[in-house]
Amino acid sequence: MAFTASQLAFVFGILGNVVSFLVYLAPLPTFYRIYKKKSTEGFQSIPYSVSLFSAMLYLYYAYLKENGMLLITINSFGTGIELIYLTIFMVYATRESKIYTTKLLLLFNIGSFAAIVGLAYIIAKHQLRLSIVGWICAVFSVSVFAAPLSIMRRVIQTRSVEFMPFPLSFFLTICAVMWFFYGLLIKDMYIATPNILGFAFGITQMILYAIFRNRKQQILPDIDLNDLKEVAIDMKVVVGDMQEKADDKNKQEVDGVDEKKDDSNNKQEVVLIISTV
Repeated sequence: MAFTASQLAFVFGILGNVVSFLVYLAPLPTFYRIYKKKSTEGFQSIPYSVSLFSAMLYLYYAYLKENGMLLITINSFGTGIELIYLTIFMVYATRESKIYTTKLLLLFNIGSFAAIVGLAYIIAKHQLRLSIVGWICAVFSVSVFAAPLSIMRRVIQTRSVEFMPFPLSFFLTICAVMWFFYGLLIKDMYIATPNILGFAFGITQMILYAIFRNRKQQILPDIDLNDLKEVAIDMKVVVGDMQEKADDKNKQEVDGVDEKKDDSNNKQEVVLIISTV
């Protein structure tokens, strides 16, 4: 029994919903880690803000589009889960990160979305409005897929995949495949086109993970504990000698030139020990 294009589109749409659901849940270990450590560490809010904006836009696009229920379901969930992620981030972020994220949400997510909706209603009729919003959605879909590019650069620089979890990269790739075929079968280029790039970015991330997963970031060379003990003893001896010299100077009368000369010698001894460490 052959399937029609609409039936296949429905199947890929359901699969796209399932995989997208898993994609949205992929950062859960990251935010559990943030919760446990009470710190956002090196994580940034930008990818989640962009993902939230994309979900909001596609929710609006699905509202304008006929038979857009499969888009409405997943993007409603996406909007909710991204808001939860950003709330957790705001709770444990530094003061500077909180200020930056607040400005980002107000200007980008709220301000830009309101401007797009308002202008779309003012300057365009229904079909043209759908095309305008569709193009904007496609652009921001690419932004969502490209958001981890800064993380990919960090992986290459540090040779560590700590901030690029494999499950997210894997599910993004599968998700791109599902939505590409869904968009292709319903002849919606605003859905199909960006997912070609999504597939390419996902494959690139998984290749980087395979290359660097067993490599550890080297920050400082290993230092022998015995060497540290010897340095500490040497510093203690020098400090003791300096204290004896200071006591001797308190008992003797010396002129200002001699005091400056002794002080200079003491500083040189301290600098020498510190440079040795």
